[in-house]
Amino acid sequence: MTTKKAEAPKGKLGVMVVGLGAVTSTFMTGVFMTRKGLAKPIGSVTQYDKIRIGKGADKKYLHYKDIVPIADLNDIEFAAWDVYPANAFEAAVNAEVLKAKDILPVKEELEAIKPLKAAFDHNYAKRLDGDNVKECKDRWDMTEQIREDIRNFKKETGVDRVVVLWAASTEVYVPVDEKIHGTIESLEAAMKADDKEHIAPSMCYAYAALSEGCPFIMGAPNTTVDIPAMWELAEKTKMPIAGKDFKTGQTLVKSGFAPIIGDRCLGLNGWFSTNILGNRDGLVLDEPANFRTKEVSKLSTLETILVPEDQPDLYGHGNDEDTQYYHKVRINYYPPRNDNKEGWDNIDIFGWMGYPMQIKINFLCRDSILAAPLCLDLVLLSDLAARSGRYGIQRFLSFFLKSPMHDYTKGEMPINNLYQQHTMLRNAIREMGGYEADEEMD
Repeated sequence: MTTKKAEAPKGKLGVMVVGLGAVTSTFMTGVFMTRKGLAKPIGSVTQYDKIRIGKGADKKYLHYKDIVPIADLNDIEFAAWDVYPANAFEAAVNAEVLKAKDILPVKEELEAIKPLKAAFDHNYAKRLDGDNVKECKDRWDMTEQIREDIRNFKKETGVDRVVVLWAASTEVYVPVDEKIHGTIESLEAAMKADDKEHIAPSMCYAYAALSEGCPFIMGAPNTTVDIPAMWELAEKTKMPIAGKDFKTGQTLVKSGFAPIIGDRCLGLNGWFSTNILGNRDGLVLDEPANFRTKEVSKLSTLETILVPEDQPDLYGHGNDEDTQYYHKVRINYYPPRNDNKEGWDNIDIFGWMGYPMQIKINFLCRDSILAAPLCLDLVLLSDLAARSGRYGIQRFLSFFLKSPMHDYTKGEMPINNLYQQHTMLRNAIREMGGYEADEEMD
């Protein structure tokens, strides 16, 4: 795959989001308010970040839109699927993330977004019980109905391109099974056989999106596109895929702070992370099988930044086997907090001559306020990637994601260091703008 200079966007960009809860309604409201000049898209790198192009006398620092042809916010058309029938205005009000003064000016635009019936399996999210759900004969029929939704959206709105984004709840953990998830052929056979154990509803959305020529983004820690069959499909359809799990609060801190420990050659005995969260995502994650999916995603961050095999004196301590520091993650559902998530980190480090020290981080954040700009950036950059001829796993988007995709079948390790991820992002923007990718990623 060779990256070419991105083609200019033609017509409108359709954004179809799976899940019309707190994150999606906040994302949509912010875009509509920004269009009217009533809000600013703070937190969005595509709207604010500046990067260098050229060197020496030719050096310039430019916004992304001055380097690459990113779609304009005025050219976005939204649609969504959800298990609950509430429209986007009702969803925004119910979420209690934004104040009335930040929702009411775009009430008309939000009310026009009525959720399509969701492709849903109650066994994958037992805490959700909505009735705006498709009747499906099997997983293949589920996929075909989603494809029809995408085609109808294109026809009804006249959009030129569509990106599909998963911003719904975390599904029950689905381990990768090579016999089922290894090839397109075996995946399709499992769908047609209605293999509910190995084929999650999210896989039907991803398959449908790619088959309809739409980039797909996985914003939860689901296995969905992290399987060889989906990589093969993305290569076949020449579509970008990205995942998994929005990097919003605690993991953002972890991926940015762990390099400090590593770069200063300090030791780590243990890192304990706990969260309290009260929104729909917190409710779903209160189910142990769903939390397992999130836990796998959150635990993966440190292991490629602070590697025991590379520095056994520094990171080969902490647990019973004395082979690695102790790393534990917990999420607790606490309804009074609603969307205002709180992450606590206790980090036990040691320094000169092995003397112990501690670091405490308390991040009181707003889940949807942090996730909304990520949604915008991932959508715009996936669309840009498709117009640049980039397809398959988009490693440069790992900057926005908690558990970056990588080809584990070939022993590839994910890049979790936030600063290395930012270098990958900047180089990709340069390439898609027709410039040289001139930063080394050490």
